[in-house]
Amino acid sequence: MDLKTVAFYVFATVMIVAALRVITARNPVHAVLYLVLAFFNAGGLWLLLQAEFLALALVMVYVGAVMVLFLFVVMMLDINIQRLRQGFWSNMPLALGIGLLMLGEMVALILANDYFGTVAFPDQPAPVDFSNTKELGRVLFTDYAYPFELASVILLVAIIAAVVLTLRRRSDVRRLDPAAQIAVKAADRLRIIQMPSEKEAE
Repeated sequence: MDLKTVAFYVFATVMIVAALRVITARNPVHAVLYLVLAFFNAGGLWLLLQAEFLALALVMVYVGAVMVLFLFVVMMLDINIQRLRQGFWSNMPLALGIGLLMLGEMVALILANDYFGTVAFPDQPAPVDFSNTKELGRVLFTDYAYPFELASVILLVAIIAAVVLTLRRRSDVRRLDPAAQIAVKAADRLRIIQMPSEKEAE
C-alpha cells in the first residue's frame, strides 16, 4: 500500500467521522466546527485527485467564508435545541428510507456511466499545457450549465433566508430607521418663533 492510498483512507475516515458528528452533535457550534473539518478533508481528497483548483476553492470559499457565516448565524440566532429535537426519532424511518433511496440512485448512476473507469487521457499522460481548471470550466458551463444555474438559485435563496432570519425586531434594543432619518425635513426639526423685542425699562 503506497502513501497515496494511506492518505486517501485517512482523509476519507476523518471526513466520514466529522460528517457523522455534524448531525449528531448536540451543540450547533460544535456541529459547524465538525463541518469545517469535513470540508478540510474533502479538500485533501481533491488534492489527491490532482484537482488543485477545487481543493483551494473548497477551503477558501466554504471554510473561509461560508462556514464563518454559518458560525456567526448560529451564535446569533439563540436556537432552542430541545424544541428542534422533539419528534426527531419519530421521523427517522421516513428519513432513513429517503436516504437509502438517494444512495441507491447515486450508486446506480455511477455504475451506469462508469465514472471510475474513465479518465481524460487513458493511453497517454496529459499534455504539458493541460489545465484542469480550464477543463473544469468548460465542462461546468457546457454539460452542467443547468445544474450550475440551479445551484446558483438555491444559494441565492439561502442568502435571502439568512438575511431574513437575522432581521428580527427586538423591543429591548434601540434601533434607527434610515428611511425615516432621510425623509426628515428642516421644518420638522426647526421651528422659528416670532417674539416681540423687550421694551426698555422706563
